[in-house]
Amino acid sequence: MDAIALAIPFFFLLMGLEVAWSAWTKRHVYRFNDFIANMGCGIGSQIVGAFTKAVIFAAYLWTYDTYRLFTLEKSALTWVVAFLAVDLLYYWFHRLSHEVNFLWAAHVVHHQSEEYNLSVALRQSWWQGLFSWWFYLPLALFGVHPVIIVTVGAVNTLYQFWIHTKAIGTLGPLEWILNTPSHHRVHHGSDPKYIDRNHAGTLIVWDRIFGTFQPEEEEPIYGITTPLNTWDPLTANFSYWGELIGLARRSGGWRNKVLVFLKPPGWRPEALGGRLYPIQKERTTYVKYDTTVPRSWTTMAMLQFVLLIAVTSFFLFQQHTFSVPLQWTIGGLVLWWVMELGVLMNGQRWALVSGLLRSLVLMAVTATLGPTVPGLILLAVVFLLMIPLVRFLRSPPQQPGPAPPRRMAEMPHRTEA
Repeated sequence: MDAIALAIPFFFLLMGLEVAWSAWTKRHVYRFNDFIANMGCGIGSQIVGAFTKAVIFAAYLWTYDTYRLFTLEKSALTWVVAFLAVDLLYYWFHRLSHEVNFLWAAHVVHHQSEEYNLSVALRQSWWQGLFSWWFYLPLALFGVHPVIIVTVGAVNTLYQFWIHTKAIGTLGPLEWILNTPSHHRVHHGSDPKYIDRNHAGTLIVWDRIFGTFQPEEEEPIYGITTPLNTWDPLTANFSYWGELIGLARRSGGWRNKVLVFLKPPGWRPEALGGRLYPIQKERTTYVKYDTTVPRSWTTMAMLQFVLLIAVTSFFLFQQHTFSVPLQWTIGGLVLWWVMELGVLMNGQRWALVSGLLRSLVLMAVTATLGPTVPGLILLAVVFLLMIPLVRFLRSPPQQPGPAPPRRMAEMPHRTEA
């Protein structure tokens, strides 16, 4: 069990407080469909991580045991050095994730939301962990024990949760040293002057040293330069890979095909028009992507989401007790579930059919666990939630559509960054 999963209750507590602040101040920083999409990406990231983190730790341990040049004692000084080293390496990983296309493809998910709130912190790519770990491998080579590497990395990640908020302005002298909400709001901006700025994890000094610092001036327009326009986490995690592969196919010559993945976002061969640069969005006319669905669908999505969180938490805490086939089955079900909720928020009726099928599969899987009290409760809840799904499918189709536009000028006070 990793620290991120253990912190889930803490995350929801802070998000609840932020929702209360949003309602009190009438800032409206949350939209339910965006929240579902953010959490779907985060849940999927945890599921994929449940199958990859042990392998990554084993790679650190093997490097440390086999190739370390010397051994650092587990002293306070070692922990401080490790913290600074991890933070510096994170800066470079994060910066390159904005400057190299194949790394951006594994990171873009985090920037797709057009909102800025604590749920965006949990909007993580399903694949980023597969690309980030080897940036820290030199630490094992230089004698930092893998437990220290992983622990400090978790602290670095947990620190970045609270900076995804509009509720905090600037923090005086701390703005010179730490990565703060103000600095990170810049990082999530799609405005050209904010793109590829403020890559820090914990210490903003790295951006100041390496020339990527940008103070917050006007509030950013959040998101990426070309909005995703869907709430489906599956599309969120695969769409940019599809764009890169399509561009590589259209590019002439193997050199250009390879460069598609190594050049910055927006790069194209000259034969295809050359590099595209971000354009400033017009604040008075820019409209966020939004959809409306029947209220009954939203209520169903809320109930399904609560159950999804319970099932996911149970899996993350009990994964070691399941057989490998059962682990993969439950993991696949959870990914199916988050995709289904995103599609439901898009207003696509086939998500109701998907919900019925997924519920039946979930009930079958639960039955294999035996007559336990949690299993019987889960079976009962899943069955009860299937009843409205059947009713929705039997009712005449309603036509979900775009929500009333929310222009920047009406919003309380990205990015391909």
